[in-house]
Amino acid sequence: MKIISQRELRNGSAAVMDAVEAGETFHVTRNGVEIAELRPLTQRRRFTAEELVERHKRLPRVDAAEMRREADEFFGEGRIGDDDNPWERTRG
Repeated sequence: MKIISQRELRNGSAAVMDAVEAGETFHVTRNGVEIAELRPLTQRRRFTAEELVERHKRLPRVDAAEMRREADEFFGEGRIGDDDNPWERTRG
């Protein structure tokens, strides 16, 4: 955790926000008194393209026909079917 003044935050906001995005936390002071904490919302790690491809390879295969059968079984009748256009307005 770093302590910075309100002036430092104002004058170097881009650099401070980059540091926060990278995971750093700052305490902001005004007149020498700590008044705020600036920290990342989450500690997310960015993945490389190679890591994303490897993660994708490990995902389970999805059988679309089986998924549709399960959806039909779960939701039953009275829902929009393949032939219905959900964007078409019916006037009555």
